[in-house]
Amino acid sequence: MSYFKFTIRILTLLAALLPIVVASPAQAGKKHVIKFATLAPEGSSWMKSMHKLSDKIKNATDGNVAFRFYPGGVSGDEKDVIRKMRIGQLHGAGFTGVGLGQILPEVRVLDLPFLFESDEEIQHVYSKMDAYFKGLYEKKGYVLIGWVPVGWVHFFSQQPIHSVDDLRQSKPWMWEGDPLVEQVYKGMGVQPIPLSITDVLLSLQTGMVNTVYASTQGALALQWFTKVKHVTRLRMGYATGGVLISKKKFDKLPQPYQDAVKKIGAECLQELVKLIQKDNLKARKVLENNDVKWVALPDEKEKARFQEAGATARKNLAGKYFPAELLDQVLNHLKEFRH
Repeated sequence: MSYFKFTIRILTLLAALLPIVVASPAQAGKKHVIKFATLAPEGSSWMKSMHKLSDKIKNATDGNVAFRFYPGGVSGDEKDVIRKMRIGQLHGAGFTGVGLGQILPEVRVLDLPFLFESDEEIQHVYSKMDAYFKGLYEKKGYVLIGWVPVGWVHFFSQQPIHSVDDLRQSKPWMWEGDPLVEQVYKGMGVQPIPLSITDVLLSLQTGMVNTVYASTQGALALQWFTKVKHVTRLRMGYATGGVLISKKKFDKLPQPYQDAVKKIGAECLQELVKLIQKDNLKARKVLENNDVKWVALPDEKEKARFQEAGATARKNLAGKYFPAELLDQVLNHLKEFRH
C-alpha cells in the first residue's frame, strides 16, 4: 500500500471517528430533568431538603441535571405516581412504605406493626438490609437513592382509643391496598374503611371515618389533626419511606452524573431523617397547642392485645407477602441488636 493511500485511509478513519469525539462533550452537556412527585407539601422539611438536594446536584453537574417537583399529592396517590413512572410521565418520587411495597412487596417487612421499639433498632436493621433492597429494586427497574422513614405511627381519633374494643367501635380508616394494616385489623376483629390517602381529610369532615393512623408530622402536614381530638400514645409501628428514581431515566445520565445523584442524594436524605425526627417532636407540641389530647392505654395487658395482633399479622403475611426467611433475617438483626 502506497504512503498516499495509507494517509487517505487514516484520514477517512479519523473523519468517521470525529463525530463521536465531538459529540462526547455535547452528551455531557445535555440537560436532564428529573420529574419528581411526593405527597409532602411545599414548605415542609421534606420539600426543603429536596430543593437543597436538587441545588447541590445541579451545581455538581454544571446545571445539567435538575429536578422538577410535583409536591402535595398533585400527581395523585402513590399508585398513580407509580403508573406515571412506568410510562415515563414521572421519573422519581418520595414514597411511603405503601408505595414502596406496591413495587416490591417484601420491603414492607420493615413496616410491620409493633415490630420496632426504638430509633436505634430501626437504624441498625435498615443499615443491615440496605444493599439487599437496593439490589431488588434495581431488578424491578428502580434506583433506591435512600431511606426516609416517616416516623412513629399513632392512632388519631375523634373519640379516645384506650383499647382494642374502642378501636372496634370506631370507624377506622385503612390505606386502600395496604395488606399489613388489613391483617393487623383482622387480628383484632376491626372492620376498617379502605380509602386512598387523598380522600381521608374529606372523609373525616363528613364522618365517613373518625379514626386514622399517621406520624405526628404526617397528621399535621395532611391537616388531619384539625378533624380529630385524640392521639393514642401507643406506637402502632414505624413507617418506612424512601426515594426511588426510574432506572430507565437514571441510566440516561452520564456516569459522573449518576455518581453525583447517588452520593448527594444519600447525604441529603440522611440529614432529612434527622430533620423528620425533630419535626415529629415539634409536631407533638403543635398538636397539644391545638387541643389534641394524648390518650394512654390502661395497662400492659391491653398493650399486649395490640402486640399479639401484630405477631399474628407477621405470621399470616410471612410466605405470602414476603418470604418467611426474610422476616427471620430481620428478626435476627433485631435480636442481635437487643442483646
